[in-house]
Amino acid sequence: MQRVTISLDDDLTEEIDRFAEASGYQSRSEALRDLSRRGLRQAAEERAVKGDCVAALVYAYEHEVRDLPKRLTHIFHDHHDLTVSTLHVHLDHDTCLELNVLRGDAGAVCNLGKRVIAERGVRYGQLVTMPADIAVEKHKHGNGERRSNAHSHTHVKRAG
Repeated sequence: MQRVTISLDDDLTEEIDRFAEASGYQSRSEALRDLSRRGLRQAAEERAVKGDCVAALVYAYEHEVRDLPKRLTHIFHDHHDLTVSTLHVHLDHDTCLELNVLRGDAGAVCNLGKRVIAERGVRYGQLVTMPADIAVEKHKHGNGERRSNAHSHTHVKRAG
């Protein structure tokens, strides 16, 4: 077994300690090992999604961290082709929550999610992906519409 030294802020340390106690761990190290294993399994599951996907990226961040809102805006502008919609909520005087609906290549979507979550000042983040087929189709809508138009449709694949 190897010893690893990491720095954690007080809030995160307290949260880990509460988790460890509530879950019956004998030490913080045991809790961190299990949490690390869970995170690695989750990352492997996210990498398993291949092809196109639709996803929700949810994260909370401190808007006063140096240039963070500006950095996040640039990240999403650089990936405008993946972004469908964004919801921004002010949680308190210091913290914002954003929900981004993403669509496109699963690898690109996962990389975008990881990049956002890894930004300094992002307190929590999670990406949920669903495999999908994205197709541009041309057809008519509604009653009596004479013209057909081409637009994309996203069909979420069935589980299993």
